[in-house]
Amino acid sequence: MTSRIFIDINVTRNTHAGERLKHVANRGIVPFMIHTKSSIYTAILLVGDLVAYLFSLIIALAIRYGQMPGRALIYIHLSSFAILFVVFIIINFSAGLYNKRSLLSPNRIPGLLVRTQTIAVLVSVAFFYFLPVSITPKANLFIYAIVSTLLLALWRMVIFPVVSSARSQRAVLVGVNGEIQDLFEEINTRSRYGITFIEKMEPGPNTAATVAKIGEAVRRTNASVIVVDLHNKMVESAIPFLYSLIFSGVQVIDAGKLYEGIFDRVPLSMVGERWLVENTGTSAVGRLVYDVVKRTLDLVAAIVLGMFTLIISPFVYWAIRLDDKGPLLFIQDRIGKNGRPIRIIKFRSMADGTKVTRVGRFIRFTRIDELPQLWNVIRGDMSFIGPRPELPTRVSVYEEEIPYYNVRHLIQPGLSGWAQIYHATHPHHILSVNDTRDKLSYDLYYVKHRSFLLDLRIALQTFRALMSSRGV
Repeated sequence: MTSRIFIDINVTRNTHAGERLKHVANRGIVPFMIHTKSSIYTAILLVGDLVAYLFSLIIALAIRYGQMPGRALIYIHLSSFAILFVVFIIINFSAGLYNKRSLLSPNRIPGLLVRTQTIAVLVSVAFFYFLPVSITPKANLFIYAIVSTLLLALWRMVIFPVVSSARSQRAVLVGVNGEIQDLFEEINTRSRYGITFIEKMEPGPNTAATVAKIGEAVRRTNASVIVVDLHNKMVESAIPFLYSLIFSGVQVIDAGKLYEGIFDRVPLSMVGERWLVENTGTSAVGRLVYDVVKRTLDLVAAIVLGMFTLIISPFVYWAIRLDDKGPLLFIQDRIGKNGRPIRIIKFRSMADGTKVTRVGRFIRFTRIDELPQLWNVIRGDMSFIGPRPELPTRVSVYEEEIPYYNVRHLIQPGLSGWAQIYHATHPHHILSVNDTRDKLSYDLYYVKHRSFLLDLRIALQTFRALMSSRGV
C-alpha cells in the first residue's frame, strides 16, 4: 500500500486539479456512494417484491387446487392480479418500504409489512368483490394473502440482507464540523454503507500540514477511501494533492454529498456562496418544463379538490357557527416566493386565536381546515409541494439568525414539503431558531433536488401521514 501513495506538495500548483477532483467526487462514481447504492437496493427490492407477489399467486393456486397450476389458469388469474401488483408496489412505496430509512433499519420491516399487507388485502377485497372481474377468488384471495405475507417476510428479512451485504472498505474521514461527526457515527454503526471509518482527523493549520496528515493517515490505515469536507478552506487548498491520490487507487468522496445521500438533508456548515451558486441555479429548458408541468398539475388537482371543498363548505360553516358562532375562514399573512407576502386561507379552528374549538379539533385532525388553501394554489401563491410558508415576523428573525434562510424563498411554498415529511422537530406554532435551522437543511435539500419524482415521493408520503393520523 505504501508504494502506491505519493505526496507531492508541489501538485497544489496545478490550478485545474481542484476542479477535476470536485467533478469526480461530485459525480458519485465510487461504487458504494450511498445514493447510488440505495438506488440499486431499491431496484433489487422492487424486483424481489414483484417476484414474491407472482410466486405467491402460483403457490396459492397450487394449494387451492391441489396441484401445480397450468399456464392457462395462471394467465387467467394474472390478468386480474397484475393490476393489484402495481397497486401493492404503490402502497409499499407510500409506506416507506423502499426508503433508505427502511433499508438501514431492519427492525422497522415487520411492522411496515403488517400494515402494508393489511391495506393490500383490503384493496384486493374491494377490487374483486366490488368491481367486475372475470374470476371469483374467495378462497384464492384468502390463501394468497397468507402466502404473500410469508414470502414477503422471507424475502425482506432473510434473503435481502444476505443479497445486500458487501465487504466494507477502509476509509479516512477529514473535517471538523458537527456534520462530520454525524457521518462518522452513522456509518460506523451501520453495516450496509460499504465503508468503515478507520480514522477521523482534522485538517492541518496550513496546506503542507494538511497534505502530510492525510497522506500519513492513508498509509497508516491502508485506507482505500477518503471522505473529505471539500468546503473546508484547508482541505480546499489541498485538493490538487487529493486529486493526485485518485491515480494511486484511493477514492475521494465529497463529505457534503455523502451526508446528503445518507440523511436526505443539506449539511448547513458546508453551505456557502459557492454552494448556492452551484446548487440553486436553474437549467433553462429542464426547469422550465418542470415548472410548467408542475403548475398545470397543481391547477388540475386544486380545481378537482376545490369542487369537493365547495360541497362540504356549507356543512363546515354550519358546524363552526353552531360551535362558537364565529366566522368560517381564518386568513393569515405568510411569506411566499421571492419574499413576497401572501395571504393563506383556512377554515377557522380556534376561538380568539388562542383556544382550539371542538369542531376545530376535528377539522385539524382530518386536515379539512387546510382545504381553503386550494384557492392559494389556484392563484399561484402556493404549490401542493414546497417549503411551508412562514409568518413574516418569524421570517425577519430567522433571516437575521440563520445564514441563507431566504434561499427557501427561491421557490413557491407548498401545502406539504420535504421538511414536513422528514423533519421530526419542526416548530409549528412557536419561534424556534435552532429547530428552524435544522428544518432549513431539509428545505435546501428540496430546493436543490426538486423534481417530478421527488414531488411524487413527498405526495405519497404525505398521503400516508394523513391516513395514519401522524400529521404533516
